Amino acid sequence: MATHQVARRPVRWREALVLATAFLLCLSGGIFHPDNTLGWPPIATFVVAGISCAALVVRHRSPVIAVAVTTMCGMLVAPLGLLLTPLIVVPVAIAAYALALHTELRVTIAVLLPAVTLLVAVTPLLDGLSWQDGSRLLSVAVLPLIAGALGSATQSRRAYLAAMEERALRAEESRESEARRSVAEERVRIARELHDVVAHQITLANAQAVVAAHVFDSQPEQTRSNLNNIIETTRNALDDLRATVGLLRQAGDADPSAEPSPGLSQLPRLLESFDRAGLRVTTDNEGTPKPLPPGVDLTAYRVIQEALTNVGKHAGTSHARIRLSWSRDRLSITVADDGPDSRAARTSNRPSFTGSDRPSGYGLIGMRERATAVGGQLFTENSPAGGFIVSAHLPLTPANTTGDTENGGPP
Repeated sequence: MATHQVARRPVRWREALVLATAFLLCLSGGIFHPDNTLGWPPIATFVVAGISCAALVVRHRSPVIAVAVTTMCGMLVAPLGLLLTPLIVVPVAIAAYALALHTELRVTIAVLLPAVTLLVAVTPLLDGLSWQDGSRLLSVAVLPLIAGALGSATQSRRAYLAAMEERALRAEESRESEARRSVAEERVRIARELHDVVAHQITLANAQAVVAAHVFDSQPEQTRSNLNNIIETTRNALDDLRATVGLLRQAGDADPSAEPSPGLSQLPRLLESFDRAGLRVTTDNEGTPKPLPPGVDLTAYRVIQEALTNVGKHAGTSHARIRLSWSRDRLSITVADDGPDSRAARTSNRPSFTGSDRPSGYGLIGMRERATAVGGQLFTENSPAGGFIVSAHLPLTPANTTGDTENGGPP
């Protein structure tokens, strides 16, 4: 901890209120006279109160000077014929609080102990007072010490709160960094899969264009030129996509030509894997199924896969429902669970999350990125029955996947 902390600039009206209160309290101490009578404060009381409160103005910048000046004013109380009371030393207590608030504990002790000793010792030496007034002098000595203790406690509390705030800020920055990193990794994975699908389609287009060029030999020369241009263009695009996918792939990744991109045609196999894991899934179809673009088909499969994975991890239930609603221009996918299953909860030691307690994780981020990449939308909500619902609306026509990074699309 630094020797001197940067003092907060006090509000002017608050500072004026503190000084006025200190002046009135110090002045009210003058109504007690040494002959045990009460009366109007002497002129000397106004002088002591005025000088002491004037010294409090610098207590935030120079607390040691403020303590020294207020202590000297307290030492002049007895020589001026006034009675040393706790009210008269209120400015000393305020200066002691500021000293403890802005300095280290060892400095506070080194300044306050001599100040209190001088403040109390000068009264019996000059006035010849008996020690029957010990209780009054004890209160005079204790008041600055209590103020110093309060100042030290306030300083410790401020330091603790500052440390907690800094720790929370660092934790928040760490979470944001982790979230950004996970989103970036998910986008790279999505880009790889989309590039695989596009590369496959361009390969087919290239093969078809080659066949067309050989079949239509009898056509005009312009047709041949156009077909040759298609072959060249698709070949260049395929080379570019291969280079891009090669940069995105990591060592040990499977060869994309060895396994097809997953889609809704592989949904039964996916549901069988979850059934073997103990999650029973029922499927409902509304409308007439239609062919899907490869990117949309892959996104639909991945959304269902991730949603069912979250059910198995977090829902604490053994049953989930999938609804596929086919309309003229879009496919709506709804994956819902029933929330915690009481029988499963009694036989399982894994934690369950329901409602707002269900962790968001990065799976939902990935599903939303996938849906946005193909021109669709994804929504999540809590079910009134206590479960969780994931809904995705995907277009049945190919979408422009060049992306709008400002709207959440892939880069």
